[in-house]
Amino acid sequence: MLKTLIRSTAFASLIAVGAAGFTTAAVAQDMTMVGGVAMDPDKTIVENASAAPNLSTLVAAVTAAGLAETLGGEGPFTVFAPTNAAFEKLPAGTVEELLKPENKAQLTKILTYHVVPAAATSEAAMKMIEDDGGDHPAPTVAGENISLSMDGDSIIVTDAQGNKATVEQAHVMQSNGVVHVIDTVLMPAS
Repeated sequence: MLKTLIRSTAFASLIAVGAAGFTTAAVAQDMTMVGGVAMDPDKTIVENASAAPNLSTLVAAVTAAGLAETLGGEGPFTVFAPTNAAFEKLPAGTVEELLKPENKAQLTKILTYHVVPAAATSEAAMKMIEDDGGDHPAPTVAGENISLSMDGDSIIVTDAQGNKATVEQAHVMQSNGVVHVIDTVLMPAS
């Protein structure tokens, strides 16, 4: 089921890229790359994430939860986007179980826990962390806070269960917000 969702999402992305035309190498060099693909700051979070091969599990989950339209909307949003490798760190079978229609509410809660209803660049996040003495609580769309801190030059996101995600790629600008790519799936308290 997961592989089918990922394949269909990837196929839809290829069609969208083909319909829009190919980006020239010169333009792509000026854009932030995620998963080897240029992220167009004039496209939405969903449009760009759909093109990044290392975010295909996230895109499949967003689609299964019915959040694609929301995250493709006006925003602004800050999305802490777990990579495929982050999802692979979950216990075996977790992703497949969450993608089942009967678990849509739980999947939606987990995904919206990765979204802050504001556009916070990495510079803004670091300033908030500094202003708050090294630990900044950030309210998510799910209604629970995540905690932002620093480890050297890296932004760390801590969830309600104490799991820590490192921002692997910060400040990927989108037309409706900003994406920070993370290495761990965040889990809300409930």
